[in-house]
Amino acid sequence: MSWAAIAGAKRLLDREQGAVVKNWGGKLPIALVYPNSYHVGMSSLAVATLYRMLNARSDVACERVFCGYRSARDQGTPLSIETQRPLSAFALLAVSFSFELDYFNFVSLLHRSGIPALAEQRGPAGPLILAGGPAVSANPEPLSGLCDAFMIGEVEQVLPQLLSTLCAGIGGDRRDLLEDLAQVPGLYVPALSGSGQSDSLHPDQPPRPRIERQWVRDLDAYPTHTSVCTHATEFGDLYLLEIARGCAHACRFCLAGCLYRPVRERSPGALLEQARLGKAVRSRIGLVSAAVSDYTHIGELLEGLRGLGLSISVSSLRVDPLPEVLLQALALGGTRTLTIAPEAGSERLRKAIHKRIDRQDILDAARRAAVHGFPELKLYFMLGLPDEEDEDVQAIVDLVREITGVYRGRVLASVAPFVPKPHTAFERQAQAAEDTLRRRLRMLQAGLRAHNVRMSAESIPWARAQAALSRGDRRLSPVLACMQAPSLSEWERALREHALTEEEWTQARSPTQHLPWDLVRSVDLRIQPQPDLPVTNGAHGRTPCC
Repeated sequence: MSWAAIAGAKRLLDREQGAVVKNWGGKLPIALVYPNSYHVGMSSLAVATLYRMLNARSDVACERVFCGYRSARDQGTPLSIETQRPLSAFALLAVSFSFELDYFNFVSLLHRSGIPALAEQRGPAGPLILAGGPAVSANPEPLSGLCDAFMIGEVEQVLPQLLSTLCAGIGGDRRDLLEDLAQVPGLYVPALSGSGQSDSLHPDQPPRPRIERQWVRDLDAYPTHTSVCTHATEFGDLYLLEIARGCAHACRFCLAGCLYRPVRERSPGALLEQARLGKAVRSRIGLVSAAVSDYTHIGELLEGLRGLGLSISVSSLRVDPLPEVLLQALALGGTRTLTIAPEAGSERLRKAIHKRIDRQDILDAARRAAVHGFPELKLYFMLGLPDEEDEDVQAIVDLVREITGVYRGRVLASVAPFVPKPHTAFERQAQAAEDTLRRRLRMLQAGLRAHNVRMSAESIPWARAQAALSRGDRRLSPVLACMQAPSLSEWERALREHALTEEEWTQARSPTQHLPWDLVRSVDLRIQPQPDLPVTNGAHGRTPCC
């Protein structure tokens, strides 16, 4: 164990406000793992909420573990922030996966901790690994050989039952514990399930067991906000508040819009009470939801925040609606970059992906950005969408040219290859071929350069890997387990070693194929009264959808 790593963790702890350090005596030690850097993970509201809820229990000691401090590829043994213990010292690893590419980091973290990556090799004395988050809630199968159990959906309502089961079962027979966990709503235990490969459907084939995705009925009952404040993170100057979950716009490419439905909002009163707590540590509030401008009480909320002397920041905005009161609050709060997501350049393609904004909506948003004096306008686009033609790429250039005619500040175009996601309308679509994506990216670069518009582009090879991980099955578990580093070259080597290629999962799926994520059962969009859950004694490439 490196003294430098211990000293680094202690320095981070010393700079934090709100960390919880417990004596482990008589408690279940849980490592809350975010498989990326501290700098990224400390802006995760999932980490913040779980950390607070877990440490609220007197029989639990929860500590945070990241892959590194500034980088997810730091070397050495990963240590917990609170007591600088290695992962192998914890009885339970609770891992939150926001992005599929963090699977690579997770495997690296296990290797660096001396923990066998495959569940079958860890044995009863090894830590139990429980995974959750949007990536595995959509499709847990690529990690089904690495993790012992998965939480499908939102954990808040079932957490008491889940923790009681864990506290009662850890230290006993591992098989008995897995069977008990399988009785918790939303818990998927791969060892008790059949194959997750996408085989052809047969009329006489028995149906696979399905896990119902969990979702919170009353968001006000479960506050979601920053728990530990530190400046050593992406949004270190903000106190983050989740104001809503879900999105009503149903864009056909968007995982977040499918995974977090139905749409639910927090009340302004509950949010303002959380903001009062946040005022003690930060003067700016970061409003978080799939579509902040859709929040039905945005005027009341902003007025209340202004009354508390707090300014705001948001992520990307939907241009329809785009409330004037929200633009004014952002401008007064010092926001420098306004971000909108047209996604496609042509009206035809926006209609095809169900992006219900038109050219005039986008140009009006650019004009209003100019009026309010935002120095920079950032635009999100995707390349390789289903039915995309070269003309649609030229349409992006034409649209950006029109935008620069009404907005005179800095314009940045951010471009990402389209990745088909489970549970979306495009879940069976092929990802565009790599040579097609590269050719169209060059077209776009040349066109935007002619108008002096800066462009940033996500990596095409990494997008291909993301697509395979997103739609993969159990065959990927041994592939991931044998990777020695979180790199594309290692990923490609591991695929070859197992006689597999990315095309297994990037190609189109026929209507007669099982999908690995069929085991996840969605929910009725209508909110209905639910019985109380039993408690036993012993529990978003970026995905801009707006």
